[in-house]
Amino acid sequence: MRLKSRKLLSLCTLLIFICSVLCGCKKEEPKKTKIVTSCYPVYIMALNLTEGLDDVEVLNMSENHKGCLHDYKVQPDDLKNIEKSDAFIINGNGMESFLEKVTLQCPNLKIIDSGKGIDVIDGDCHHHYEDEEEEEHIEHEHEHCDANPHTWVSISNYIKQVENIRDGLISLDDKNSAKYKENAEEYINKLSDLKSEMHSKIDNVKNKNIVTFHEAFPYFAKEFGLNIVTVLNQEPETEPSAKEISETIETIKNNNVAALFVEPQYSSKIADVVSSETKVPVHTLDPAVTGEKSKDAYIQAMRKNMEVLVSVLN
Repeated sequence: MRLKSRKLLSLCTLLIFICSVLCGCKKEEPKKTKIVTSCYPVYIMALNLTEGLDDVEVLNMSENHKGCLHDYKVQPDDLKNIEKSDAFIINGNGMESFLEKVTLQCPNLKIIDSGKGIDVIDGDCHHHYEDEEEEEHIEHEHEHCDANPHTWVSISNYIKQVENIRDGLISLDDKNSAKYKENAEEYINKLSDLKSEMHSKIDNVKNKNIVTFHEAFPYFAKEFGLNIVTVLNQEPETEPSAKEISETIETIKNNNVAALFVEPQYSSKIADVVSSETKVPVHTLDPAVTGEKSKDAYIQAMRKNMEVLVSVLN
């Protein structure tokens, strides 16, 4: 009886030992750094900077949105994803009109502003009146212009945004700092080569007068010396008035415009009407605000823009 008890005790001890060894050998999954981006161009930047890092996860908040974020409504699922993230990367300069709602919901969230330090161009301007002298009821008109947030469409600005994100990721996740620096250098070299190639082909085109149907291209035009004669603003929810269309047609007729440029994210219906009245052709330029989840998507979009411009403006 004693012998059986001893054997049983030894067997139990052996089983406990084996279990402890097996449990000790089981590796815990490393905690991933979770990053959420606000919009597609910033997402592509983050993809390049985190290339090869298995412990970093990147999610784009607005991946199902088909245009710019001007009037984007943050969804409950968006807030849940942001709340669980280690950082929220934004374009900045007014693109994320919903940012206050996010910061109220997630007060301790680390925000990486990719647009920090970029010289902005004025966008939409608003007039308002203030009664500064109540007794005499004298009204004074004031004009307030929002910053144009489409900074990334300039390759120089895009590079600056990549650098800002790189620095933000290093401060967030220092253990991967060497990889962030390596990835940034590799990507910036590609972007710099593209910028030089585009200048060599666009700088000397014959006619630089163009018209766009959304205010996404002023930074691009400034970088490559194009002259946007007028912009007929067109958003998904609204269409320009008959008066605005008529004025645009008159402006085009008086300014030797080479081409009308629409964007793949918006309808070309109004541009086709203007083209039929002015005999100026319609072509497409892509602001790279939507596209494939590919780290080379921005470069491919800009190269296609270069090819279109060289073909049309010469």
